[in-house]
Amino acid sequence: MNLPACFAESAAGALPLHVVARDGLDAWRAALPPAAAAWAQAQGFDAAPATALALPGADGQLAGAAIGVADPLDPAAYGHAPFALPARAFALATPLPDEARAALQLGWGLGSYRFERYRKPLRAPAQLHLPAFDEDAAAQLAACLRVRDLVNTPTEDMGPDQLEQVVREIGERHRAQVEVIAGDALLAQNFPAIHAVGRASHRAPRLIALRWGEAAHPHVALVGKGVCFDTGGLDLKPADGMRNMKKDMGGAAHAIALAELVMARRLPLRITLLVPAVENAVGPDAFRPGEVVATRAGVSVEIDNTDAEGRVILCDALAYAAEHRPELVLDFATLTGAARIALGPDLPALYSNDDELAAQWLDAGTRLRDPLWRMPLWRPYLRYLSSTIADIANGGPSRMAGSITAAIYLERFVPAGQKWAHLDVYAWNDNDRPGRPAGGEAQGLRAAYAMLAGRYCG
Repeated sequence: MNLPACFAESAAGALPLHVVARDGLDAWRAALPPAAAAWAQAQGFDAAPATALALPGADGQLAGAAIGVADPLDPAAYGHAPFALPARAFALATPLPDEARAALQLGWGLGSYRFERYRKPLRAPAQLHLPAFDEDAAAQLAACLRVRDLVNTPTEDMGPDQLEQVVREIGERHRAQVEVIAGDALLAQNFPAIHAVGRASHRAPRLIALRWGEAAHPHVALVGKGVCFDTGGLDLKPADGMRNMKKDMGGAAHAIALAELVMARRLPLRITLLVPAVENAVGPDAFRPGEVVATRAGVSVEIDNTDAEGRVILCDALAYAAEHRPELVLDFATLTGAARIALGPDLPALYSNDDELAAQWLDAGTRLRDPLWRMPLWRPYLRYLSSTIADIANGGPSRMAGSITAAIYLERFVPAGQKWAHLDVYAWNDNDRPGRPAGGEAQGLRAAYAMLAGRYCG
């Protein structure tokens, strides 16, 4: 396979890299040559998390390096290394179990990432040579970087049409079928809610559908919110709230990347990927507060706030997904700021109508250090979405339980008996952190993949 540039194919010329935990620091230092041990002590290297140390040789040249790691199974524990170390090749010198080595590989790749479409980074990351390259970890890395690239790309270059092209290219590579319903064809084929939200933009709204896998395999539907830019509509966002709204297609990015990962690893699944892709624009034909919007499920929706548009497009996609009678429906959406207020930026909110499904996803997240937190589908809060003229409203005057009310709105469009889970993700890093550069981020994606693999691959 073609290795990413941050990995060295050969150990020739590579310097040793030591992975050191605090409880192994004394033994590691005792095994060093006296001059290197004295140097490590003089530098105050204590193997604390996210620390790094360049080791000198007797000739004063660079002879190796060490990184401090607390949890060897956490990919983020290694994310600082590629830019904390000199930009040259290193070879792993510390014996690690397979799971830890896979975490190192993934973390090194995540830590090496810089979004390069519009400018080149100031320096290259250090390279790493591993004694064996884990193809599953490599595919997971590619999926995470796919999310980052899609979310980081401004809407000028990642509108509904470009998002469609990404899915078409992926589908062609994996011999999947891709169908797109765009513009007024959405009305003709009964996707009125997607059309209503996206009709004001000069870029036509669309539903992107990818289908892959054998008919005999278990069927999983993946749905992603594809609001390529969100002005808030006529309920216009303030400037600071609109600044990063290129990321409002982060749910679509997750669903696309997960579908690509399943296909790349050829899991024995049949998948249907659905991405309602729109811009929530301001224009003469923008949908208005107070309007009643029809939906594919036949449920009428009063628009309380045009800035609660993601749930409006998702309700058509979820209803369509359920028509295929899949074993599971998983949806991903940058749906609410309320989830961030409740859980912060790093912890996606998981909702599910099936306890076993939720437990499997949560367990996978704990195991892979890709955490999420289950929140309740507290159905009494449907009172916050009541309407005097329609079956349901997309919002209401209360600011209470915003993430929960969004989730139970979505559940209204999932038929009884259909197993479903919804992940409310932030898909973003506000600031640079080791292994997590500012910008787009994959959250809960690796856990979703591991959940599906564990559930259907034994």
